[in-house]
Amino acid sequence: MIIIATIADVLELFEKLSPAEQEEIKLILASPFVGSTTLEEFLTSERFANGRVCPHCGSIHAVRNGHVKEKQRYLCRDCGRSFVISTNSIISGSTKDLNTWEKYIECMIQGLSLRKSAQICNISKNTAFNWRHKVLDTLQIMADSVELDGIVEADETFFSVSYKGNHSKSSFAMPRAAHHRGGEDTKRGLSSQKVCVSCAVNRTGKSIAKATNFGRVSKDDLKSAFDGRIDKSATLIADKMNAYVKFAEDNGLELVQIKGGKTVKGIYHIQHINNYHSQLKGFLYPFKGVSTKYLNNYLVWHNFVNYAKKTDIEKLKILLAFVLVAQKKETISEISKRNSVPF
Repeated sequence: MIIIATIADVLELFEKLSPAEQEEIKLILASPFVGSTTLEEFLTSERFANGRVCPHCGSIHAVRNGHVKEKQRYLCRDCGRSFVISTNSIISGSTKDLNTWEKYIECMIQGLSLRKSAQICNISKNTAFNWRHKVLDTLQIMADSVELDGIVEADETFFSVSYKGNHSKSSFAMPRAAHHRGGEDTKRGLSSQKVCVSCAVNRTGKSIAKATNFGRVSKDDLKSAFDGRIDKSATLIADKMNAYVKFAEDNGLELVQIKGGKTVKGIYHIQHINNYHSQLKGFLYPFKGVSTKYLNNYLVWHNFVNYAKKTDIEKLKILLAFVLVAQKKETISEISKRNSVPF
């Protein structure tokens, strides 16, 4: 029997573990829920916090209706449909427990790769990929509710278009010849091969980012990203592009323009948005080229994990409760068959 007398003994044993085992220990220690409840109990407490609600029609007239595979079944008195607590959620049909889902979401908070996440959670890499986009598609719901106030800095950044993940076995047809390293896709400047990501941040840690178009941004592109999402009392900081002038006029926003090459104008500057762009590109770099059809998912992932001003434990609690409970059902085929360009 090993008797651990001091913290030093614990650390010595910890160092002898494999990297994967060390990561798992860290996740267990950081866990706010593990071991305290089952997945069904967790979902029941969260989804039925204000009474039983039918996930099909939203009625509150739902009653218990026996069990199916040891899970409580419910019946809606209004629409007549039956359901279990995970119906119309991203974990509908999942056989994994709360501990596994929690570990996976913690892996996402840490920005771990699919291979590393799959290893820690004891799932396949394909499952890790599908879970990643189920979680991020649900996180889009939260991201769409973000509204920026105060001083808002806006600017766009660009990424090379990528058709990675659109395989020849599907009906997808490449709109251009394949690019190779050192080929045409490395040319500088704006073109139809550059995806424009319109970004805006305020000074409290809120951010919006969306892939809006190819090449130079227009007023309509800005509208698709920001319309109704910047408070009327906010001050918009942007460059001299006409698109921002017209967008600000249409939305009744006060606009402070920063000339090219300058970053400060009195109390106003664009240092936050420049820093945001730097963080975003640093976050995406390890993925070695994100497929354009999934780009918006990676944008909300970055916004939540790296830009929001909360601790990792707070983010884990928020993300776990939101994505597992949200009314969002999605199949694997829906993930893979989405349009190659998200605009």
